[in-house]
Amino acid sequence: MKLEISYHLENFIGGNLIGPLSGKFIDNINPATAEVYGQIPDSGSKDIEAAVHAAQQAFPAWSVTPVEQRFKILNRIAELIDANLDELALAETNDNGKPLWLSKKVDIPRASANFRFFATGIMHFATESHNMEDKAVNYTLRQPIGIVGCISPWNLPLYLFTWKIAPALAAGNCVLAKPSEVTPVTAFLLSKICKEAGLPDGVLNIIHGTGPGAGEAIVSHPAVKAISFTGSTRAGERIASIAAPKFKKLSLELGGKNPAIIFADCDWEKMLFNTIRSSFANQGEICLCGSRILVEESVYEKFKTDFVNWVKNGLKVGDPLDAESKQGAIVSKTHYEKILHCIEMAKKEGGKILCGGNAVKLEGRCANGYFIQPTVIEGLGPNCKTNQEEIFGPVVTLQSFRNEEEALQLANATQYGLAATIWTNDISKANRVAAKVESGIIWVNCWLLRDLRTPFGGLKNSGVGREGGWEALRFFTEAKNVCIEL
Repeated sequence: MKLEISYHLENFIGGNLIGPLSGKFIDNINPATAEVYGQIPDSGSKDIEAAVHAAQQAFPAWSVTPVEQRFKILNRIAELIDANLDELALAETNDNGKPLWLSKKVDIPRASANFRFFATGIMHFATESHNMEDKAVNYTLRQPIGIVGCISPWNLPLYLFTWKIAPALAAGNCVLAKPSEVTPVTAFLLSKICKEAGLPDGVLNIIHGTGPGAGEAIVSHPAVKAISFTGSTRAGERIASIAAPKFKKLSLELGGKNPAIIFADCDWEKMLFNTIRSSFANQGEICLCGSRILVEESVYEKFKTDFVNWVKNGLKVGDPLDAESKQGAIVSKTHYEKILHCIEMAKKEGGKILCGGNAVKLEGRCANGYFIQPTVIEGLGPNCKTNQEEIFGPVVTLQSFRNEEEALQLANATQYGLAATIWTNDISKANRVAAKVESGIIWVNCWLLRDLRTPFGGLKNSGVGREGGWEALRFFTEAKNVCIEL
């Protein structure tokens, strides 16, 4: 199949591509050029009602479809994603502003891997049984919930969209899915792929629109029994306030202000390379990026010199279509202005800009695009806004520490607890620090190394619930205990 993008995107409801019932559309802007290159549906409650109806019609058959058949369909979706790598990667780059090579290398391959993993996983998903000696046998019966809502963010558009949809479908649910209105095109193309793969009509419904419009209509609809959301803590609070009184299942993967803890005894070159990655990958627009770099005092000056030199000379900001560009465009004008405001706030708080700190004006087709230099700041205390609030951009701060205790105090000094990295060749130290860092995901001497079988999620204000592996399949099913007396 050949994927083609129309100027007007459409919702995918009941197996059909249809425009919004209101007739209203939202401009879709390429952040690298600041030009409108399409329009997306501005959907509302009527569109959600139509999607719910389609899902209700499809659920009885899909919920009892043999897992072997679900495997074949989901695996076929993965194959079609792989077959359309170039088209999907270009669509994501035009939507998001990230370098095209990054979309091809990471985002799109991971999207197909998500479908492939859960297609296989459902074949091996087992439940527990417990024998009460000569009295009874208990077993757990896991069944699909029904209709679930999956709402994904703009930073990793297809990657995180499929991360939610794949386990929900594998478990036998019907899905109402809303991609970010900022980055909608890969979700639109996925609807065509699902149709081609033979996914029954109404099993997956993709509705475009804003959070307050389409998103809240999904969350509040009484037929939607579970919500999986990735996004800001503010939006997560709003979703919880709507869903919790209705006793819906919730999985919320929210913000992060992640520490990278660097001890003097680490593998220096490996640490430096990966700390550059963990600071500025995807323009710093990854919830797992390390935005607070904590360095042992004895090597702080050496780290600062080496790190800043690499940022200045090794991270070219440029056209996302240029293979030499290491940093692309910020996703939207609103977010671009927010990041620049945060940099100005850091200056007012007494921060010293070691490099970056400014907008970048390119020539040619990207002359009006939203580009910002990768920025490194030092001299700020742990309680300032810059070290407390999620910026979600190419901005990091440097702080020094004297010992393990001080490193832990700095690492845990925020409301967030999503991820952390620890760099040391002392395995005992690594274990001690990992046990005490208040984060749901901890990498030791690596970053973003993911085994899809493991749980994924944060502590504190970084969310509730766990995604990934068996945790995701458990979330998208309801457990019943059956007790049979012998």
